[in-house]
Amino acid sequence: MQDAYAAWQAGQVMILDIREEYEHDSSHVAGVPLIPMSEIQDRLDEIPTELPLVILCRSGNRSATVTDYLNELGDYGEVANLEGGIIAWAANGLPYEGAPPR
Repeated sequence: MQDAYAAWQAGQVMILDIREEYEHDSSHVAGVPLIPMSEIQDRLDEIPTELPLVILCRSGNRSATVTDYLNELGDYGEVANLEGGIIAWAANGLPYEGAPPR
């Protein structure tokens, strides 16, 4: 978790939040773009490809599915799941805005 945050802060990876908008509105990591999982297939052209990609959701389950999907497509370079999602992010003391994620 700390490694993903440090890499993101250093500009070495991109993080993509795939939670639904209402979840993002409740709590989110400032500066991390949102493309809800329900919209991924329609918005593939918006997914950044210039850096390795880390996928973020609430607990790591949906992001694992999207990570597998993007890796199967093969057009997005290195794609990794942020295990534990924003719940683990917050539990590790990493910065976020809004209510504590649950």
